[in-house]
Amino acid sequence: MTHATNTEPSAQQAASIATAARHISDILSFAFKHDDSHAAVVVFDTRCELALALTAAYRRALPKAQFIDFDTSTPEAVLAMLAPLVASDLVVLIQSTNFRMDAFRIRVELFKRELKVIEHPHLGRMPGEQVLYYIDALAYDPAYYRGVGNALKQKIDAASHGVVDSGGEKLIFASPFESAKLNIGDYSEMKNVGGQFPIGEVFTEAKDLQAVSGRVRIFIFGDTTFSVNQPAQPITLVVEQGQVIAALDSTPEFDQVLANIRADEGGVVWVRELGFGMNRSFTKDRTVSDIGTYERMCGIHLSLGAKHGIYGKPNFKRGDGKHHVDVFAVTETVLLDDEVVYRDGQWVV
Repeated sequence: MTHATNTEPSAQQAASIATAARHISDILSFAFKHDDSHAAVVVFDTRCELALALTAAYRRALPKAQFIDFDTSTPEAVLAMLAPLVASDLVVLIQSTNFRMDAFRIRVELFKRELKVIEHPHLGRMPGEQVLYYIDALAYDPAYYRGVGNALKQKIDAASHGVVDSGGEKLIFASPFESAKLNIGDYSEMKNVGGQFPIGEVFTEAKDLQAVSGRVRIFIFGDTTFSVNQPAQPITLVVEQGQVIAALDSTPEFDQVLANIRADEGGVVWVRELGFGMNRSFTKDRTVSDIGTYERMCGIHLSLGAKHGIYGKPNFKRGDGKHHVDVFAVTETVLLDDEVVYRDGQWVV
């Protein structure tokens, strides 16, 4: 793989780096409460424009951190730099793909040591204009994320039912919801501090998966390469008793996604996660190619397939499900009980 060259940044690149450095400084202060009393190590590569921009931004935001180039270092050298870190120190992983060191699952192992972790994976999937969208999405507004995020959790946890209206089609959740999980940059109640960035999501699922029925129009889905796929017109999913039984106006790529799930999961396609994305930098028109990043998009996303390890269900053995495919609903309004919590492209709680 060719490496991006380290030439002087253009004026636009310099502005993007400065913006990213401001956002990162906010994340470090507000979400991570990191200061110079704790050590920091940044592991990076130079394979794509976004990785270069983020590395430059972290050099500004963390001037005392140690930096190590993953591609020009041995795994032993990387591990040796991480070895002296102690609880509450910080590790940042800037990855054009995702770093692999044999059986060493980096983030898991770092969390075991009570280290704080900021992970930026799959950056190479987001070139050109997407670099700007990604940097915008790093903006951390504590009042918005914590205020709206906690308000949504309270309403989700108390609701007996919900409705997603995707423009004339309604997906009905005739069931209370599992206790909602927050990804809002507030780690005060969590065992691990950090995770994948950008952030901005509250997620749950129906306690009774079979109580989900109706129709939902989706405008983007994650394809077999984990990339954002935007069909020419929305696909309408027909859901009965928690399973997708038909896809109207489908495409060959989406048909393949459904076929793969059915082949591996007993011929059925379950609807599981109900995600309330909060990141206002990602919209229907401002997309990035990496599905795991775009998942924070402001609106509703669902997961197809039996895999959702966060919530155990009586009929699902943990580890049985092989698929968790994110699909994004055309989101006109969202109701919890009979209260509108989303309209006109934003959360109203």
